[in-house]
Amino acid sequence: MNTPISWIKAYVPDLDVDINEFVDKMTLSGSHVECYEKKDKNLEKIVVGKIETMEQHPDADKLVVCQVNIGAETIQIVTGAKNVKVGDVIPVVLDGGKVAAAHGDNNEYPDGIKIKKGKLRGIESNGMMCGIEELGSSRDFYPEAPEDGVYVFPEDSGVKPGDDAVAALGLNDAVVEYEITSNRVDCFSMIGMAREVAATFDKEFIPPVVEVKGSGGDVNDYISVEVKDTDLCPRYVARVVTDIKIGPSPKWMRERLAAQGIRSINNLVDITNYVMEEYGQPMHAFDLDTIAGNKIIVRRANDGDKFVTLDGQERTLDKDVLMICDGEKEVAIAGIMGGENSMVTDNIKTLLFEAACFDGTNIRLSSKRIGLSTDASSKFVKGLDPNLALEAINRACQLIEELGCGKVVDGVVDAYANPVSDKELPFEPEKMNGLLGTDVAPEQMLKYFDKLGLKYDANTNMLTIPTFRQDLNCMADLAEEVARFYGYDNIPVTLPRGESTTGKKSYPERINDVARNICEANGFSGAMCYSFESPKVFDKLLIPEDSAYRQAIEIMNPLGEDFSIMRTISLNGLLTSLATNYNRKNKDARLYELANIYIPKALPLTELPDEKMKLTMGMYGAGDFFTMKGVIEELCEKLGFGKDCIYEPTTEHPFLHPGRQANIKKGNLNIGYLGQLHPEVGDNYKIKADVYVAVIDMATVTMLSTFDRKYEGIAKFPGMTRDLSLVVDKSIFVGQIEAVIKKCGGKLLESYKLFDVYEGEQVAEGKKSVAYTMTFRAKDRTLEDSEVSAIIEKLLKELGKMGIEIRA
Repeated sequence: MNTPISWIKAYVPDLDVDINEFVDKMTLSGSHVECYEKKDKNLEKIVVGKIETMEQHPDADKLVVCQVNIGAETIQIVTGAKNVKVGDVIPVVLDGGKVAAAHGDNNEYPDGIKIKKGKLRGIESNGMMCGIEELGSSRDFYPEAPEDGVYVFPEDSGVKPGDDAVAALGLNDAVVEYEITSNRVDCFSMIGMAREVAATFDKEFIPPVVEVKGSGGDVNDYISVEVKDTDLCPRYVARVVTDIKIGPSPKWMRERLAAQGIRSINNLVDITNYVMEEYGQPMHAFDLDTIAGNKIIVRRANDGDKFVTLDGQERTLDKDVLMICDGEKEVAIAGIMGGENSMVTDNIKTLLFEAACFDGTNIRLSSKRIGLSTDASSKFVKGLDPNLALEAINRACQLIEELGCGKVVDGVVDAYANPVSDKELPFEPEKMNGLLGTDVAPEQMLKYFDKLGLKYDANTNMLTIPTFRQDLNCMADLAEEVARFYGYDNIPVTLPRGESTTGKKSYPERINDVARNICEANGFSGAMCYSFESPKVFDKLLIPEDSAYRQAIEIMNPLGEDFSIMRTISLNGLLTSLATNYNRKNKDARLYELANIYIPKALPLTELPDEKMKLTMGMYGAGDFFTMKGVIEELCEKLGFGKDCIYEPTTEHPFLHPGRQANIKKGNLNIGYLGQLHPEVGDNYKIKADVYVAVIDMATVTMLSTFDRKYEGIAKFPGMTRDLSLVVDKSIFVGQIEAVIKKCGGKLLESYKLFDVYEGEQVAEGKKSVAYTMTFRAKDRTLEDSEVSAIIEKLLKELGKMGIEIRA
């Protein structure tokens, strides 16, 4: 946001500070100054002069010798300018003064050009007459200046010899550029910034007094307004002006617009630009004679509609673009640009003024789709205050009357279906001081709030927040306003307050750390994969069409199809990384990832999805199914629940080998699964090696885990060892045998270990031999052989029920 100091002084007349002090204080009060430019930075000793006499140079046909009255004295200047004559009032740079370099020479003379008296073809010259370019401006902002020659003040300018020429031209100004955050929409206007300046420097803020006299008539006889899409246009205000007279704008308006970098066009265009900068409210003017049916309809366009804008370009529209229409056709793209079919020309007789509030998001998206961005659209996208529209249109009509541009018809057409009202917040000075660590008096706080336009009711202890301050919604927002104007540099250093606590990681984070340590100790490297994936992942993993995995959340604005859904299964990212390693000739790779999957509770989404933390491990090369199983057993053992886990064969995971997969369970709880990757899935990922994966549900692991450990001393009594060699059907898993061993061994069973599995000639077909060693021990006595024999006898009986026999 650029603001000329001269314009700000129109609302803060007592402002009298150096530009450096100004930018420092404004930055400290929250209006961060990016930079500033002094319009007169290279202009020195330039005064108004009047040409008294002109004589031909005796030795040069193209030069004249002028006597110029500069107030205190008359000086001689030799010039070659062809556009001056006796009696002209012109800017003159005196001996030792400086002028700006011509635009093409700015790089060569960044500090301007110094002027010294001297002789031209033998005749003394004590200064130089200035063109508008030498004063650092251009004909864009001073159209009355000659294209090539000395600037001549108009006869009605009111300047006299000796006056400061820079001030007379309005160039003794500075333009300050601010970085305005998007929540401060009110500061994208001169009035908004002037209010901030007044509060910062504790000066009186004097906004424009708007009064439209009117010329009679009834606006409803000229125009009617219908808003069909109130969600995209909360408010639409219209006024009518008759007997239009187009002409130049007054000097003060041209200078203010020029300081802002806006070229003066004519009084009508300048008024709309002026009000847009003053209030931050874009406006648009229509020739009422081009509005069919004297009716304005605000509605969405139709897909494929074509519309020619004021710049002569044909635009293709769709149903999400909001249009301003008359009784027959579209006449403007709402909030962006008017149409060629309703443009204001020099022949206009009756003017229709529009000031509206449009949905900022819709304007931004529409502007992007049709490829057209304007000053107006840049204002609307920030989300304007609907109550600003009426103020701005009345200000424009007031200027119409003051500048004699036309006659304003009485009345306003105001389509405002759901008026926005002021908010109220409680005044809580103690809480604000507590939050800031300050001791600002309540009276001082109220003084800050009053400067900002907030009103206080002592009876209710409530602050009324005007609608233009959309950013003030709670006590903390009010405290920030106090901090800004009290001064951040004045806030004392305070120690944090609160109960002393021992900082540590949460319990789930500690479980995750254990998982990371065990994975890394077993050679796995940490991976980080995308949460956004492609729907094609489900086909690569052979997941059926009716699987719950396919119920994924779709991203509204994805970067592309490959990142269009949130993952419901954690394998794809890890398999992609393993494939990258395999195809780069890494012989062995082990990766793990601790990350969330996202399970919607319903589709389409009605609430946030469940985020489930999964430990996913994958490997190829050295190692097999039992290697992966060993890592999981170590994790479960470390977390205190390993002894009771079972590995139950299954075929429910389509992406795993049907004969080499298992669910990991503890009781009825499913902890996860592991297995070898299905060969077809391996081909889909272009991995030709055997891949083993495991997925563990960390929420279940956290629930089952414990860090409580009970110390047991060294055994005082001897133990007894027994070995069993058994012949079992191949269909029986050793886990089933071990379950019987634990059940029959009871408290006396200290440990057991499988030390041999054999299949061959000495074992019948369809059978296998398994051998266990078991250790028994009592903590309070020496075991008798008969006690252990009884356990073994019971064990063999139970195994016999399963068709298991002792190997001969």
